[in-house]
Amino acid sequence: MRILVVEDDAALASYIRKGLESEHYAVDVALDGAQGVAMACGVDYDLLILDLNLPKMDGISLLRELRPEKPQLPVLVLTARPRVEDRIHALDSGADDCINKPFSYSELSARVRALLRRGRPSVESVLQVGDLHLDRVERKVERKGRQIELTAKEFALLEYLMRNAGRRITRSMIIEHVWNINFDTNTNIVDVYINYLRKKVDEGSPSRLIHTVRGVGYELSDRHNEVA
Repeated sequence: MRILVVEDDAALASYIRKGLESEHYAVDVALDGAQGVAMACGVDYDLLILDLNLPKMDGISLLRELRPEKPQLPVLVLTARPRVEDRIHALDSGADDCINKPFSYSELSARVRALLRRGRPSVESVLQVGDLHLDRVERKVERKGRQIELTAKEFALLEYLMRNAGRRITRSMIIEHVWNINFDTNTNIVDVYINYLRKKVDEGSPSRLIHTVRGVGYELSDRHNEVA
């Protein structure tokens, strides 16, 4: 799942990002409100973590501009404002939950999971292809009851492949969605991580799920033979 953090305190934004990435979320950061609303409207995020006191556009203004475009996007507001009225104002403006600064990361993580469990109606929380299951909220992967431990980037790659199960995915598509960078024809990072995944997902199973599509890229499906 992909989360956008809009927070002008760079140190705090980095702290939140590192914590979420350690739990296998893909995380983008915006340091001001104008950048935040542009990113939130332009990318299909699963959750927005939003500070209220932002340069260029404050959090309340961002919420009011964002809600008509993204009515189902869960929003968790971070606020250092002590008054109850401020939190009520944020909720009335479109936030789904609020957390006061300073906060413990464990509480933030729990609130993130709670919002993602409610989720958007159009988003599947559990993906399944054949006997492979991926829980996008609990960040768990298993195949035939066998728990599969993945790094954050491996999880993001597998999630992207499963969300596009049965489709032929190019290396360029993978690197742009999973690594959020432009494709460099000189890098083999996609192939390296595909090999990592194959060892963990397909090892010990009679059927292979991750197939090479020669001349194109990769495809995840429950077909038994490698795609030519």
